[in-house]
Amino acid sequence: MELAVDEHFIREHQRMIYSLCYRMTASIADAEDLTQETFIAAHEQLPAFRGKAKISSWLYRIGINRCLNWQKRQERQRKLHQEWGERRELESCGVESSRVQEALMKLSAEERAAITLVVFEGLKHGEAATALGCAETTVSWRLFQARRKLKKLLGNGETDEQH
Repeated sequence: MELAVDEHFIREHQRMIYSLCYRMTASIADAEDLTQETFIAAHEQLPAFRGKAKISSWLYRIGINRCLNWQKRQERQRKLHQEWGERRELESCGVESSRVQEALMKLSAEERAAITLVVFEGLKHGEAATALGCAETTVSWRLFQARRKLKKLLGNGETDEQH
């Protein structure tokens, strides 16, 4: 029997994949989109299916991969929006640029470089890591430290010594 991703195949497995996608996203619209993407991918990957696993296991794997990729995209978008908001907040919240510059100068050179590249210049963490010659996780840590220090320095006038 030859396997085909046709209307019958989709009807037979659609509820299973939709349920998986909905539980992974908690969104009806995203679950519908990811279900459709899963069946498109299954159709494209059908020649690679060897029949060693159950068809449902194979479809679950494709669906899970689609959902995990979706979650990564959502996280990247959330971080981008957060960073954009932080940059706008620093630029427009009434904090004069000389105060921001003064606070930046109180950071270590590494923290200042990371925050400048990512927040003020708009580079992604990976791009900043390449520019700085370090790991992306190092850039993320430096940003965390720099943001924490800047909030103290700019937020309510406290300094590191007070905590």
